[in-house]
Amino acid sequence: MAKPGYGKRSAPDQRPRTRDDFALLPTRERYVAGFVDHLPEGAAMSVKTLAKQLPLYGQQAISTSLNSLSVAGHLRRVRCPVVGAGDDTRWVFRTFWSRTARDNEWWNAYLATEKAALDTAPVPSPPAPDTAPPPPWAPAEEPPPLPAPERTGTEQTPEPTAVPHQRTPAPGRAPEPTPPAPGGVPATPHASSGASPSPAYLALARLGREDHRLALSADDCTALEPQATEWLARGVSVDYLTHALTAGLPAKVDSPLGFLRRRLTDKIPPQLPTENGSPGTPTPAHHVLVECTACGRPGPPEALPDGLCRPCRQAHSVDGENPPNPAEIADVKAHMRNLRDLLKPV
Repeated sequence: MAKPGYGKRSAPDQRPRTRDDFALLPTRERYVAGFVDHLPEGAAMSVKTLAKQLPLYGQQAISTSLNSLSVAGHLRRVRCPVVGAGDDTRWVFRTFWSRTARDNEWWNAYLATEKAALDTAPVPSPPAPDTAPPPPWAPAEEPPPLPAPERTGTEQTPEPTAVPHQRTPAPGRAPEPTPPAPGGVPATPHASSGASPSPAYLALARLGREDHRLALSADDCTALEPQATEWLARGVSVDYLTHALTAGLPAKVDSPLGFLRRRLTDKIPPQLPTENGSPGTPTPAHHVLVECTACGRPGPPEALPDGLCRPCRQAHSVDGENPPNPAEIADVKAHMRNLRDLLKPV
């Protein structure tokens, strides 16, 4: 899950920035609004982030100011789904900001257009497999495609490389064995054919960086690649595969190859029907949920007027009806100071 950073997104059709912006707001809200308005697009707007950057107020004061700015119509916090390949769905958190105060009807209509844009957006299809060039011993009737248009005729000038240039045998001649890599280690199929490694191979190769107990050699990754590919073919992501192989490791792994082969066999996920198998399957609907600015409770835009849920809106209205008197605040502070002096030892 992505961390809720509440990245700033500016609403459209705003008036130009002037010196009188937010003049009708109280001093604290005007101070916070002016800072947020000058933040760049996509900047984090969580309470903790703003409290670290604004030295005059703490987290509680920043949270109360954001609630007031939400009621005033300057911001709405939403969570939007980002649908990936297969069944992977991730939620991103955003804060839509408007220098011009908007009413609830405007925000509901604007968020409805955002939802419509998500619904009409094409569903991303899984990436096409990389078409690797055929190996050097491919038949003559299927010549490899020329990667550069400058090549003319039948002669090819090989680029300088660390490995020796492989020759194409004549038709009917048995293919020559793959020459060993420097140091006496046999070259892997990916390195010999020039093909890019598959996602399953890369996931296995990165396990040693996730945990040193699962460090694999190139031959180990090649041996386990078919099993890992079967996992990815069943609709799971690379992150899911990595988590399933690294979760709950024992204190010592004597044979990473045998340990991972057993886990790939025992923990293989069930086969699920693909989404493209039934043409009449409707596309899953996208939901743009508004978050309560105070407590973060999600809901549809119509259920959270002013960007607040019902309990938080009632609490905010009670606080707004009876604002504290500055003279009373000074009297309370003086009374507490007097009590502390009386408690001091003589």
